[in-house]
Amino acid sequence: MSSQLIKQLHANRLRTWEQAKELADRAADENRSFTGEEERQWLQFNDDINEYDKRITRIQSDERRARDADAILSGPGRAGAVIRNAELRAWARGEGSRSIEIQNPGSPIDFRALSKLSAGAGGSTVPQGFYNRLMAHLIESSGVMQAGVTVLNTTSGETIPVPKTTAHSTAALVAEAGTIGTSDPAFGSVDLGAYKYGAKFAVSTELLSDSGVDLEGYLSAQAGRALGNAFGVHALSGTGAAQPRGILTDTTAGATGPTGVSGGFGAQETADRGADLLIELFYSVIAPYRMSASCNWMMADGTASTIRKIKDATNGQYIWQPAAIAGQPDLLLSKPVVIDPNVPAVAVDAKSVLFGDFSTYFVRIAGGIRFERSDDFAFDSDLVTFRALMRADSAMVDLTGSIKHFVGGAS
Repeated sequence: MSSQLIKQLHANRLRTWEQAKELADRAADENRSFTGEEERQWLQFNDDINEYDKRITRIQSDERRARDADAILSGPGRAGAVIRNAELRAWARGEGSRSIEIQNPGSPIDFRALSKLSAGAGGSTVPQGFYNRLMAHLIESSGVMQAGVTVLNTTSGETIPVPKTTAHSTAALVAEAGTIGTSDPAFGSVDLGAYKYGAKFAVSTELLSDSGVDLEGYLSAQAGRALGNAFGVHALSGTGAAQPRGILTDTTAGATGPTGVSGGFGAQETADRGADLLIELFYSVIAPYRMSASCNWMMADGTASTIRKIKDATNGQYIWQPAAIAGQPDLLLSKPVVIDPNVPAVAVDAKSVLFGDFSTYFVRIAGGIRFERSDDFAFDSDLVTFRALMRADSAMVDLTGSIKHFVGGAS
């Protein structure tokens, strides 16, 4: 049933995109801008496409959770799984220690595994899937985390120095018997610490007592989304002073917009505008980085809405390619597009589009996620208050141009 619904939603999405293209084509053929009504229709089409994307993602997520539950209930470890979930609920009701630390059980979500949960973490055994579900929600809330960044998991939070490349070796033509010059790559170092992020939310005692409620899913969603939203802001624009160092802080310009278009791309009819600027940004990142599996575009929804209308100058074809398979990202010049609301909107001097190999951005998560419970904070409301704490840091480790940005021109 859900697979049929996904197919129908995807078909509706493609149909809406064709309607949007027809609207833009009509204005282009008549060599005019959108009328007020056409602009309203265009924005509505884009809103509908975004809503279809959200519904498809939500259904697919529900399907994965259902499959995971079936595997637990029907697999060899069925009895143990029931006990672990019962222990999580017992801890949430106040039976046991005040806090637990949830660490990575070694799932494919992360590149390096944390140590196993120890008895010293409060004596509560948390289901292995809980960490994965929490991290999945955190990743869903941050476009940077979706883009293929390198994640380092450590059991403690001491500062770790990570080498960063600032220049590559170069070669030169050498005459017969001539001296070969020395050109070493230039390295620096960036320190990854552990800045603390916290989220607090309350749960009714009725919800904690009701065995029919997916408590694991509820707690992981609340904590993961809150932490992901907070960290995601700094992962893009953090200064590195008392907070993580964001991607935009260290990228260089691969393309600059024309003047007089409020930081936008300008009309395609003029050379070096429109699609030409995005093509310039694409090729400003060298081939080894472009070929990486972690090479993506990143922008906010409003910027995506603008770029969807752009055609190339040669064939008059849209450079934006809607996903052919439900749940897959749209493509721009053959590379996936990641949407992150924290990327600046199109504006004068704004870095509104990122492109490159996001694996060169390192995210360090120290010591897992710590959950703490208080029965006293909202005692008069019969609520149990939970606090989730995460320590993380991040920085670019390749400053040779692995990720570049488009910046709006002067007014």
